[in-house]
Amino acid sequence: TTFQDGGEEVEDGAVYNVTLKKVQIQQAANKGARWLGGEGDQLPPEHTVRQYETSKIRAIKAGTLEKLVENLLTAFGDADFSYISIFLATYRAFASPRAVLELLLDRFGNLEASSHGEVVNLNSLESEMVLRVEIASVLRAWLDQCSEDFREPPDYMCLLKLLDYLKNNMPNSDMESRVQNLLKQFQNQEVEAVDGFCSTSSSDLVDGEELEISSPEEFSSFQDHVVAEQLTYMDVMLFRRVVPYHCLGSIWSQRDKKENKNLAPTVRATITQFNAVTKCVISTVLGTRELKIQQRAKIIEKWIHIAHECRILKNFSSLRAIISALQSNSIYRLKTTWMCVSKDILLMYEELSEIFSDHDNYLTSRELLMKEATSKFANLDSSEKENQKKSQKRLQLQKNKGVMQGTVPYLGTFLTDLIMLDTALQDYVEGGLINFEKRRREFEVIAQIKLLQSSCNSYCLIPDQKFIQWFRRQQHLTEEESYKLSREAEAAADTNILSPKSQKSMVKRISTLFLGTDVFTPPKEQPPKSSPVGGSSGESTDSASVSSCEFNHSETEDVCVTPVSSPEDPLKKGYDSDKGSISSDKGSGSSKGSDSSKGSIFDPGSGLDSGSIPTRDSGSVLSSVPKVLPVYNRQSGGSCIIRVSMDGLHASVYKSILITNQDRIPDVTQRALLKHNLEPDAVEDYELVQVISEDKELVFPRDANVFYGMNSHVNFDFILRKKA
Repeated sequence: TTFQDGGEEVEDGAVYNVTLKKVQIQQAANKGARWLGGEGDQLPPEHTVRQYETSKIRAIKAGTLEKLVENLLTAFGDADFSYISIFLATYRAFASPRAVLELLLDRFGNLEASSHGEVVNLNSLESEMVLRVEIASVLRAWLDQCSEDFREPPDYMCLLKLLDYLKNNMPNSDMESRVQNLLKQFQNQEVEAVDGFCSTSSSDLVDGEELEISSPEEFSSFQDHVVAEQLTYMDVMLFRRVVPYHCLGSIWSQRDKKENKNLAPTVRATITQFNAVTKCVISTVLGTRELKIQQRAKIIEKWIHIAHECRILKNFSSLRAIISALQSNSIYRLKTTWMCVSKDILLMYEELSEIFSDHDNYLTSRELLMKEATSKFANLDSSEKENQKKSQKRLQLQKNKGVMQGTVPYLGTFLTDLIMLDTALQDYVEGGLINFEKRRREFEVIAQIKLLQSSCNSYCLIPDQKFIQWFRRQQHLTEEESYKLSREAEAAADTNILSPKSQKSMVKRISTLFLGTDVFTPPKEQPPKSSPVGGSSGESTDSASVSSCEFNHSETEDVCVTPVSSPEDPLKKGYDSDKGSISSDKGSGSSKGSDSSKGSIFDPGSGLDSGSIPTRDSGSVLSSVPKVLPVYNRQSGGSCIIRVSMDGLHASVYKSILITNQDRIPDVTQRALLKHNLEPDAVEDYELVQVISEDKELVFPRDANVFYGMNSHVNFDFILRKKA
């Protein structure tokens, strides 16, 4: 089989990509070979005759909503077999379920309309029966893949409209019975609140229970593999309920608006669980003042063992949460405690930390996740012989149970990719057509999420109510409390110690895109000189770590961050204490004064193959979309991503903005004001400043070209300041 580019076909309201597929359908002996009695498959090529068939594959590239819905009925005939799945997984970015359903049923499903010329142009529909079958096929796929689209309490208008259509056109069919059952199911289920998806919320405590700091003895009573299994059980329950379209960049990035406080509850729930695990680690390590150094070291060792058990279970979410907590500022700085952790366990910790190394845009974790996505068991490979023996022994016990394992990913990786795609690719192309090529790119990420959700059905875990109740009762320390307790625990140690040379630095910060619209990246505190833990200064849009932090339970979906602090002023904050934590919707980054890598979800070493990258609102043609997208801290192909923070109000909170070599100060200023939820008409009242160093700034003239005027040899960090 060979493929050949057939160019484009343009119709009224749609643009199609055409591919010619050439397939060999027959191979036979030529006349001379047949006379000699030879068979075609036993003869050399020069003695055979081949017959080929060429077919045309049409894939819609851009179109109006009406054309995209019409294509649901004709895609199979055009050999675009994945179109229906792609459309259903991504259409919420540009249309509502009601709009799509009305077009499908009223415009194309009205069988009486065929005599009035309403559907005569539909390519492969020759009769009402064929049309009915095509519509039924689309509806069946919709109910199979995205039944949550019809959950619209209390009226369920779309589901009732669909039921009415089926009664009139397909009475007594299986489809009609299925829709009736789905309607009853929705009506009988209590509408779940935002935190209703999370089984670890403090609101789940039964009457009479109170939050408490766990005693070391109680925590030690739980076996390591039991803790890992229970964390995996909770993660699996939440991840399986994630609605894929909630992860789309255009939807997830809007969650911080007041009217969207209940948006994407399934994603928020996974974030709440991630935070709960990190805070549990911190509270068990620091919560009891009376602990001796050796006892505290034993708790750290236990959590490293639990993280290793999570790795065996292929639970990358809790694994990352535990590692991030151990790398948080308040635990990372425990110099004397880390000195008491055994060497073998430190090597295990280092290997687990390397999984989430930000090198090459988290290439290690991405490759590992895809490698194990559908494998029956974890593929453990330890460089340390003793750890390898233990790993293989534990893995063999899992295999002996005869039950396959699924894979729970760190969802922040996918959220990052989808937000970057949404930032870099425009929603509409020339003529106001919906850019469906963008949706195909997004579906590549959504399909991975669905594959992993399917793999989670392989888990066979039983909840341990004793542990779950203990986990729910944990009282989380605030940012100030954890740092204060950390300093008390290390009162005899020097707080200004250089990082160890024996290991790579592994301090990671909170994933900005994982959880919010504002980014907060603090300067990291220097780790202890003799500490076995290291720190890495690199950070990209997918970096993540959790420190002990103040946590506002009304903002349970936000992620905690390391405080801006120094040994002399540990409680000095650089963020809005009312929100409790800060994160980002379009990118992540590092603060001034700290090292930052140039990681991206795409190959950071590649350049753009296009002269410029179109903005989301631009009307450039679809062919101008680059294959490699812009990244932070590097100008490439006429575009780049900068970070803009507001002067004074939130100096450590920034927004990532895509700029091109065509953007001038008023355009960038207006976009920055919009991102910070300020009045965009106030452009004249603000000036844009690039931070060169702690004591140097670059102030731009009013009509300057930002791309060419900026200093490309320093971080692309900007401040929007109100004019005097």
